[in-house]
Amino acid sequence: MRTLNAFSPVTLSRRFFIAGAALALTGIGVRATQANAIIGKAVQITGEVTRKQAERLEGLKAGASLMDHDFVKTGKESFASLELGDDTSLLLGSETELLIDTFIAGQGGVIELGTGQMVFDRPEGLAKIDLTVRTAFGMIGVRGTKFFAGPSRSAFAVFVEHGLVDVTGGGVTRQVAPGQGVEIASVGAAPGEITQWGEARIREAYASAGIR
Repeated sequence: MRTLNAFSPVTLSRRFFIAGAALALTGIGVRATQANAIIGKAVQITGEVTRKQAERLEGLKAGASLMDHDFVKTGKESFASLELGDDTSLLLGSETELLIDTFIAGQGGVIELGTGQMVFDRPEGLAKIDLTVRTAFGMIGVRGTKFFAGPSRSAFAVFVEHGLVDVTGGGVTRQVAPGQGVEIASVGAAPGEITQWGEARIREAYASAGIR
């Protein structure tokens, strides 16, 4: 069971998140979804979390429905646990900005991580989905997995708990396996060498997304 707690997140300068790029989760193709369709819900909210839909800005509360094009933003020492479809969870850390561009349960879609950190969690053994998570740092191809993405010890990092992730940036692709992590030092840079993450760093990364 997950709990959301107020931890001080590891942060990077906002300039690192300006350039467009992507984390791509590979699988089957995605069809267009109907506008304004409910695609998920907010499960747990801690602190100040807002949702912007079109030009309407409002506080996001637990139990509220989520739709395509929702822009979710967490405040300082604030966290959000979101559910997309029946089996995909997103946990957002403090001072995180996330746009749900499109999402179709069981198929995939497009998500943009603007600033901050998140944990994507989809149980093992499910069918693959085609989901793209865009950030400023590169493309990440994921096969039904659980992973962390966001600032960690002064770099943008990806850590994989289960599944496989292909991290691409600066024309270089590295495959990250369970228990491993990789860093991208700056926008446009290639991923560094893959390393085995220790328990302390894993706890630190997850804590920044509100997980203990």
